[in-house]
Amino acid sequence: MASRAGPRAEGTDGSDYQHRERVASHYQMSVALKSEIKKLIYMQVAIWLLLLAQMCVGHLKLLPHDQVAMPYQWEYPYLLSIIPSLFGLMSFPRNNISYLVLSMISTGLFSVAPLIYGSMEMFPMAQQLYRHGKAYRFIFGFSAVSVMYLLLVVAAQVHGWQLYYSKKLLDSWFTSTQEKKKK
Repeated sequence: MASRAGPRAEGTDGSDYQHRERVASHYQMSVALKSEIKKLIYMQVAIWLLLLAQMCVGHLKLLPHDQVAMPYQWEYPYLLSIIPSLFGLMSFPRNNISYLVLSMISTGLFSVAPLIYGSMEMFPMAQQLYRHGKAYRFIFGFSAVSVMYLLLVVAAQVHGWQLYYSKKLLDSWFTSTQEKKKK
């Protein structure tokens, strides 16, 4: 092999060593999955901030009641959904499996469960809106049920993809630790 300062070994152009210069696939996958999960965490934080802003405006009465409705009951426990995001971010620097598992479990508890409850809580109001055309809560002129269902669907997708990529990342990390143990 060639050194950084000197010529290549005689009789080779260096191409016979390319197999040594490739990064193992599970390391490549780990970097790619971390990037995807970070993007999803940032989206989740944006959703969280929107809900927090709506709750603050509703409770502090910064805008009239007909502009921003009071929050639904499912929004309060959903505020805890920031915890899984923090665990996820803390797991990345050293590939900490424990934090990633905590992130996945708490995503189900603090993120997905409130979304399921929210869909059940808002269903009668959505039914009334679409059957009779009556809405009693509004967010900037739009039916609060419609806006919150839209937010709920986006949040469910974000958390679903976050769990999927976290599981793939966990598998990738287990692969690398198993290879280290074999050596």
